Amino acid sequence: MSERADDFCRTEVPARPVGRLDDDRCSVRALARGDSPVATASPVQRWLLVEQPGPWGRDALTESRFDAEVAAPLARRSRAEGVRLLLVRRPGDRLADSGRRWAYVDSRPGREGLWWSVRDSDADLLTAPWDGSVGEPAPGPTYLVCTHGGHDACCALRGRPLARTLPAPGPADVWECSHLGGDRFAANVLVLPHGFYYGQVPGDGADLVAAHAAGQVVLPWLRGRAGVPAPGQAAQHFARGALGILGVDDLPVVSVAQQTPPGAEVERWVVTLAGPDGDVVTDVESRPSAATDRLTCRATHPAHSRTWHVQFAAG
Repeated sequence: MSERADDFCRTEVPARPVGRLDDDRCSVRALARGDSPVATASPVQRWLLVEQPGPWGRDALTESRFDAEVAAPLARRSRAEGVRLLLVRRPGDRLADSGRRWAYVDSRPGREGLWWSVRDSDADLLTAPWDGSVGEPAPGPTYLVCTHGGHDACCALRGRPLARTLPAPGPADVWECSHLGGDRFAANVLVLPHGFYYGQVPGDGADLVAAHAAGQVVLPWLRGRAGVPAPGQAAQHFARGALGILGVDDLPVVSVAQQTPPGAEVERWVVTLAGPDGDVVTDVESRPSAATDRLTCRATHPAHSRTWHVQFAAG
């Protein structure tokens, strides 16, 4: 792999996230190590957002003020239908309730949409259609900032200041949310409905909001797009930077062909993207990091992270 490819996928972050944390926190250690957030977005493409004010425990749904008799069957339905369930609340005042809102979100390419509804009771969610057939469509991007301190302190200490200051067009566009994953990349932001994950977002996130208002992504903090296989996320990130193509719908994945046995220490793929002038073919390699560390604040044992290296295919 070329030096340029290696450097690109490490992703330099031009500024640090806000929030003062102890040096032993996972997000502080990740910044010190230079961990790249590239290719760490969730495989999920459909979401259920449930407004639930008040505190959230480690398991947000069952350790909150949500109806305890509804929580288990709702979790079963979300797993059965492949829908990721997230609790959301207003930034700043954790007790503020804007009317027991909930939303269904579809991030699948060509079907992107987010529809807000209001429930009379938590039990309504068990029978409500999760297909976009009810509710009011959101007029623009919706920003979820992970502030789930019950899961990892970094999420609260980094995420809450960002959620309070994120300059989105209106209050309905920004929410605190429960665990997104990638705690060490706090502050983490999920932009819906397209499903773009961002990590280590600095300042007030103004550049991120401005870019998405223009239909573009911001590479320095981009983790990837939800639902795209990790090798595809890495290939898209590299190609966007190399070609200067930043539109949210640009460079969709055409194919991901694995060249090594699954689970090998070093894995390789050929990933083909649809470019504006024809296919963009990349060679993608993933290997474990040289050193191990505790990758979350709660981790009791050190582990390897994965590093990604991408270059355009020869020929």
